[in-house]
Amino acid sequence: MTTKKKEPAVADAQAQGAQAPPPEQIYADELAFLAAWDAGARPPSWKLTPRAVVTFILGSGGETLRIAEGGAARVIADKFVGERALVERCVVTLAGERGLLLVGEPGTAKSMLSELLAAAISNDSSLTVQGTAGTAEEHFRYGWNYALLIAKGPSPEALVPSPVLAAMRRGAVARIEEITRCLPEVQDALVSILSDRRLGVPELGTSEPARRGFNVIATANLRDKGVSEMSAALKRRFNFETVAPIADLARETALVRRRATQIVAEAGAPLQVDDAVLEALVTVFRDLRLGRSVEGWSVERPTSVMSTAEAVAVAAAIGLATTYFPGDRDAARLVPEYLLGVVMKDEPKDRGKLLAYWDATVKRRAEGEGRLWKQLHELRKTLEG
Repeated sequence: MTTKKKEPAVADAQAQGAQAPPPEQIYADELAFLAAWDAGARPPSWKLTPRAVVTFILGSGGETLRIAEGGAARVIADKFVGERALVERCVVTLAGERGLLLVGEPGTAKSMLSELLAAAISNDSSLTVQGTAGTAEEHFRYGWNYALLIAKGPSPEALVPSPVLAAMRRGAVARIEEITRCLPEVQDALVSILSDRRLGVPELGTSEPARRGFNVIATANLRDKGVSEMSAALKRRFNFETVAPIADLARETALVRRRATQIVAEAGAPLQVDDAVLEALVTVFRDLRLGRSVEGWSVERPTSVMSTAEAVAVAAAIGLATTYFPGDRDAARLVPEYLLGVVMKDEPKDRGKLLAYWDATVKRRAEGEGRLWKQLHELRKTLEG
């Protein structure tokens, strides 16, 4: 077996023990390949063509891409599970002069899509503002190095650019996570930036123009509590795209398996969870998320969001349990207790909804679908507390 040489950035991040290297480091070799594979027209400051950006995110569909006759070739892996049309619309938006706002239920990979887009377009996904109730206007504009400010007064050296201003200077993509968690007056600092494409610095008597290629990707959760409504003026500066949960059971199961495998691999072990257990786990998440089973039976939805991200976390936790405690941890037996932790996260009374699901849907499957569902139904007492 041959070992593929790692890109220096990836090797450095892994050598330093980074838990989550950014995609531009993880996929540095793919990005370099795609830059050479498609040498067509690129929007200003973009590292890849729009077609190559879409290919980077959605993969090549198993097709081997080749740079030139006899040149390098490779298959590009998919990184985001979603509609091609959605990704193409996102890319077209970012090639223009309107911001992109990704909205949807929590756990639908909005942040992942935002990060992948920034990595492919700018080769830098780090120009990010995390929106919270404590986010201030300076996080979108600029701040000051107060030691220099006191010593020299307002000066270019004393100015500390925000990630947004840094992106403006470089013609890169800035990311704003959970924009609706910022106060309205803070959000509105973006209005002039997105409309005028420049940022005034009155303390210096100057104006910072945005380099061509600059744009903003923001995300917002539809079910977040404590959110702030965006002003009509700011909404007009964004194109809205809704990121929906994964529609296909097989694709969602494959994604959960892949991500859980990656997480457990960091512990130096393979994922020791049967495909049947993973499929059952994802099926339960989908039933509770949608409010109906795959058979069409009615299911009472819990308050908690039963997202794909939560399913990955549960699958990984079960995989780690079977790794760290071998011999006395059966993966199927761990499913109910980890599910309970997710269901009761927002509302402890939702234990009753999970018990009702067990007494109806799981029981009916146990009566006709084989050993695994029978085993899960027999574990009902685990849910009673």
